[in-house]
Amino acid sequence: MSSSGEHGQPGASRYPWLDRTPFLGGETPLLQVQSILYNTPQAALRRSVESLARAAELSIAETGSLRAVTLAIGDSSPLRCLEDEDIAELSSICEPFVFLTYTWFAANLGSARGHNTLGLEAPADFIFLTNPDIVVSPRTLDFLLEPFGKTAVGMTEAKQLPLEHPKDFAPGTGETSWASGAGSMIPTAVFKALGGYDADSFFLYCDDVDLSWRVRQLGLRIVHQPAAAIFHDKLVDLDLAIVPSDAERYYSAEAALILAHKWSRPDLVAAFLADFDLHGQDVHREAAQKYRDRLKNGRLPEPIDPDHEIGTFISGNYATHRF
Repeated sequence: MSSSGEHGQPGASRYPWLDRTPFLGGETPLLQVQSILYNTPQAALRRSVESLARAAELSIAETGSLRAVTLAIGDSSPLRCLEDEDIAELSSICEPFVFLTYTWFAANLGSARGHNTLGLEAPADFIFLTNPDIVVSPRTLDFLLEPFGKTAVGMTEAKQLPLEHPKDFAPGTGETSWASGAGSMIPTAVFKALGGYDADSFFLYCDDVDLSWRVRQLGLRIVHQPAAAIFHDKLVDLDLAIVPSDAERYYSAEAALILAHKWSRPDLVAAFLADFDLHGQDVHREAAQKYRDRLKNGRLPEPIDPDHEIGTFISGNYATHRF
């Protein structure tokens, strides 16, 4: 799928900030891995940190693809998930290949604003955006870094297990419509040039779709890397269907409305609102009312992509699905 649109292939003359990114040639890069906690069980976080420590060791000491790795943990929980002794224990697991930092926000910033708080000031060359329950396979970091040596790659995405995301990607190149924030890598220069996630619009969900599409508006490609496998824990029923919480239902409905509005699809906004009003659960009707309140108060983003060159809405999805 093409992502160049009217921008064509980016180069140093059009995007001078790209000159400073290591995927166009430079010294061995620094990586910041970042996750946002919200009442996250320590057992899940410890398992994630252990897997990252091993992946970092391989990338630094064996393949030499990275110079150093920082794990930046942001905590949006009402009470701290980690006390000083917990941080010390996790740091000991990370050493010597990962340096851990922990920030308790003392407020629920949501996923988008939490990642922006950590990432927009990151002193690294690349940012690996993850969930705190992610377990990375040993070569994940290397596989996610690999495509940046090619032309016009702006973001890479890991393959999620045990339930792979069904969205399509091009055989051979891996090019896809968007990258999941559960496990995606982006050059810090690109993240900062875009202002990170649109945290004013998205609290949870669709922030990753919107970021990916804005990356593609720069003429950069999104690349899915099946070899970069991550385990993403999911609650499923006996039929292996995902069981979402009420909060997940609410925020996904709210985000779908805002994404359609921002990417110039008023027809879909109208269809979503009608469906939520007539057939939705209480959380869907609540999300619909919240959207109407934001519209009335002028608190929605300005629509972009009026010619639909980038934004993709297919059968309620944000990409063609393979299955």
